[in-house]
Amino acid sequence: MVEDDLGLQKQMRWSFDQYNVVFADNREAAIAQLRRHEPAVVTLDLGLPPDPDTPEEGFRTLEEILSLSPATKVIALTGQNDRANALKAIGMGAYDFFAKPFEPEILSLVLERAFRLADLERENRRLANATVESPLDGLITRDPVMLKLARQVERLAPTSATVLLLGDSGTGKEVFARALHQLSPRKDKRFIAINCAAIPDTLLEAELFGYEKGAFTGASKTTPGKIETADGGTLFLDEIGDLPHPLQAKLLRFLQERVIERIGGRSEIPVDVRVVCATHRNLRELIAEGAFREDLFYRLSEMVLNIPPLRERAGDTALLAHVFVRRFGEANGRGKLTLREDALDAIAAHGWPGNVRELENCIKRAVIMADGSAITAEDLGLQIADEAESLNLRQVREEAERAAVLKVMARVDGNIARAAELLGVSRPTLYDLLNRFGMR
Repeated sequence: MVEDDLGLQKQMRWSFDQYNVVFADNREAAIAQLRRHEPAVVTLDLGLPPDPDTPEEGFRTLEEILSLSPATKVIALTGQNDRANALKAIGMGAYDFFAKPFEPEILSLVLERAFRLADLERENRRLANATVESPLDGLITRDPVMLKLARQVERLAPTSATVLLLGDSGTGKEVFARALHQLSPRKDKRFIAINCAAIPDTLLEAELFGYEKGAFTGASKTTPGKIETADGGTLFLDEIGDLPHPLQAKLLRFLQERVIERIGGRSEIPVDVRVVCATHRNLRELIAEGAFREDLFYRLSEMVLNIPPLRERAGDTALLAHVFVRRFGEANGRGKLTLREDALDAIAAHGWPGNVRELENCIKRAVIMADGSAITAEDLGLQIADEAESLNLRQVREEAERAAVLKVMARVDGNIARAAELLGVSRPTLYDLLNRFGMR
């Protein structure tokens, strides 16, 4: 806490005794304490000696702090009618501002949010600097379902099983496909990817199976297809649900016999290739509609991995957002950019129908267009969340207890003894819960 008023120092020490508080009363002392303790959060009075009536020394201190430690969350303390200087501090990179004289309870909330953001960014940097040599390093997640999928990929990779990846567009299906290749004995051979929806039906057969010279007009030389090119390696067929029906039979024969015939050719060519497929479409619905062969589906789905959309991955939106801000910030010479709380709330509230791809594009655009040193919900082009998600453990626990008690009481039709048994608590404890939640 950078504050030259001894009375305020005493008040701060008493008000924030849950923290290890270190004080400095001028710029030199502040920089010395910063180097010694490397605090995650700093409160900075803009009016510092030798000229406490102007904010110039405070601004110089802020500039030096962020120059030495860009990740430090600086909260500028200003006078009640000093909005212009507060906004200037934010523009220079301060995390937030607060007017003096301050209310300890409200300032405590600002400090808690600053520490939470600092912890998230510290964890992101740790993940980014990890040097584990694994193709799944590109998978940035804390979600238990995604971590389980990563372990399944590690077990599947050494096998030759055909894998079907199911998930919405932008969820990372190709990341998993490449990991299956890199962890397999085929890693030294080629990984060939082809998007079945991006190539016209009339050209897709030639692209997959190749053609002999003179097979059709314009076939001036014999050309091997993608399947043949991937011999010894891995063939990734993206958007397999869009494969034209006539080609499905030919692909099925290849999967059964592991041989192909080029267009216009008469000889069978054996091909040793591992096949990985992906689609965002519901193949069982396509089968019911007659648009996809059932026998081909069973050939492709020896192993099926369902990749959840971003909106269902616990905590991954904020985690990925910080990673993308750092990545695009460094690429565009804006390495000190951070995400404001309103931006994090908006990211958490958004449904992300385009998944990771949409989030990545959104952050990239915001990094380029943001005016200040922090990205806001407005910079992201997202609606500000009406109500931020509760991260207070006591409140979360109380809401969970209320829901459980309400559900059980309805289930047992008000039988207190039975409800206490199902909830695993004593009857007096259940009565206390009912009184607290107003359910008597």
